[in-house]
Amino acid sequence: MAMAALRREGRRFAPLISPRPITAVRSSPLYPTLEDEGPLGVRHISTQVVRNRMKSVKNIQKITKAMKMVAASKLRAIQTKTENSRGLWQPFTALLGDLPSADVKKNVVVTISSDKGLCGGINSTSVKISKGLHKLNSGPEKETKYVILGEKAKAQLVRDSKKDIELIITELQKNPLNYTQVSVLADEILKNVEYDALRIVFNKFQSVVSFVPTVSTVLSPEIVEREAESGGKLGDLDSYEVEGGETKGEILQNLAEFQFSCTMFNAVLENACSEQGARMSAMDSSSRNAGDMLDRLTLTYNRTRQASITTELIEIISGASALEG
Repeated sequence: MAMAALRREGRRFAPLISPRPITAVRSSPLYPTLEDEGPLGVRHISTQVVRNRMKSVKNIQKITKAMKMVAASKLRAIQTKTENSRGLWQPFTALLGDLPSADVKKNVVVTISSDKGLCGGINSTSVKISKGLHKLNSGPEKETKYVILGEKAKAQLVRDSKKDIELIITELQKNPLNYTQVSVLADEILKNVEYDALRIVFNKFQSVVSFVPTVSTVLSPEIVEREAESGGKLGDLDSYEVEGGETKGEILQNLAEFQFSCTMFNAVLENACSEQGARMSAMDSSSRNAGDMLDRLTLTYNRTRQASITTELIEIISGASALEG
């Protein structure tokens, strides 16, 4: 009988002791949102606000997990191409060398980046190295220009180096990458810039969690011939026999163009592979962070709900005791 009376009193006093309507939590300026609340577990935090926040975090976690799976699928497709492309430029490096320290007057820095974000700091790293190369190869008698591939490098370099940008190419990965596409792109670059050295900045893929910022240098035929005559690292170039009616200059011109297209093909694939690996890592971290936030919000929700139930029971019992007294 005592419990029946308690329930009757509880039903009678429930409308009076309700802290505030749930529907007024978000619309009324008198009631603070979750950001304005006090410490965790305070009585006046609305469970509805916490539930809405938990729902938002769960949706974000679903998105980040899906993006990680998409990045993993793209990475598997690109990684095989990347490993096969490494055999294209290595013979040219053995023949013509890779001389980043070559002192030339006209430098062109080719910065390769992604068109999309959410992939860690690979784009910022490429831009920083490009700016360092620009500063290192600048002088009173030297000229350094940029060729930009990708929206992210464009957004960063346009702000402070707009006058030095020679060519901008975006949406490179809109279609699956192949050598024909990249060779046309390389030919377009060679037609629009004058250079003594092309310095290609990209991220070399090592593993899903590791990539190495890399600079590959392609010298013009004139500089290659000059270096060969000076007896440097290219001094053994004259030891090769030339067959056919082409002159040495024509052969070097063809070799330089082919070297640039092969190096560009490998660089674009390496950077695309690094992008997908970095995006996988970033989305995995985001999913874990969302899970940690969800755990904290669940704890807050349980504490708030338990505090509300306890407070209502105390008030019901107090009201029943006051009526009996």
